[in-house]
Amino acid sequence: MLNLQNSRVALTSLPPLALYIHFPWCEKKCPYCDFNSHQIREGVGKDGFDEKRYINALIADLETELPNIWGRQVHTIFIGGGTPSLISPAGMDNLLSAIRARLNLDPAAEITMEANPGSIEAGKFAAYAKCGINRVSIGVQSFQDEQLKALGRIHTSTEAKRAIEIALQHFPAVNLDLMYGLPNQTLAAARNDIETALSFQTPHLSLYNLTLEPNTYFANFPPKLPSEDEIDLIFEQNLALLTKAGYQRYEVSAYAKKDQECKHNLNYWRFGDYIGIGAGAHGKISFPNKITRQVRERHPETYMSAIENQGHALIESKEVDAQDLPFEFMLNALRFTGGEDTASFSERTGLPLSVISKALQEASQKGLLDEHPKNLKPTALGLRYLNDLQALFLS
Repeated sequence: MLNLQNSRVALTSLPPLALYIHFPWCEKKCPYCDFNSHQIREGVGKDGFDEKRYINALIADLETELPNIWGRQVHTIFIGGGTPSLISPAGMDNLLSAIRARLNLDPAAEITMEANPGSIEAGKFAAYAKCGINRVSIGVQSFQDEQLKALGRIHTSTEAKRAIEIALQHFPAVNLDLMYGLPNQTLAAARNDIETALSFQTPHLSLYNLTLEPNTYFANFPPKLPSEDEIDLIFEQNLALLTKAGYQRYEVSAYAKKDQECKHNLNYWRFGDYIGIGAGAHGKISFPNKITRQVRERHPETYMSAIENQGHALIESKEVDAQDLPFEFMLNALRFTGGEDTASFSERTGLPLSVISKALQEASQKGLLDEHPKNLKPTALGLRYLNDLQALFLS
């Protein structure tokens, strides 16, 4: 389907650059979570949390990447996890100060931190804001205590609501992470979650369908989830409520008020570059003639030891083969509900659009892709069967 014979990567310009920082610890591992997170245990041994040591490793890790991005400006920072709000304000200030000293950081950079309502208090949020954090993403998941307990969350509905109120006092941008298709969830319960979230009028909402991911507790001991038909009804109800409230679904799982999209995630979906530091972090860096991907050591102790003993924590650093670039680009671009300009394909991959012309034609014929010649936009059917649409661009 793809015509990649003799294709060579030739980028005329480099894409925007971001920084991702992974914090790998949580107070408790959730049964549905397949992210690289580790429950904190007593002490600072294998599963302990030595803040100073980890921050020093992050700074050293960043320094190993500097030769690859000299002269380039960083436009966004995202601190994810895990639960980054477990970091002390002093530790966060030290980390961000070290980053500013080493990177050409956009003065208007979006700096996001993920936070768990179970580890939040007003003093820390005010201090985080003073450090330069200007966007917080709160992992609420549900506003119903019964559902929170089923999901293994350590916070209550009351704590979640209070955390949102505190965040809105200190940050110009607040995102709420919610889930649907929860164990035994009814249409009415799902509506209650959305309406409660809307009552806070945060500028951004992320809404994820609970899936049973491999190597999680839920995968081994699956709870009773709503049927596919029930989940479809919940999704349609959620979409209608959010649209009525003035939110635009700009990506498969992301909803925002006008001009309030998450800039960091937009960069991922537009196949931008990002430095990835921290345990298990992934990175993508482009050069005029190639695009590279990296992976760090996954376990925090192994990660820190590698930095300390060998000067880096890379377990994989490779050039992306030209035949894999179309799928990697389309895997992200097709998540946009409004589509992506066709010109961005060549700008980001360094390949001519002609290499995917047959796949584009097939996607249009199947009703999965809009036929507009200058917009890579999935149809409503394409969004519903996104995996099938993306698979057409596999080499």
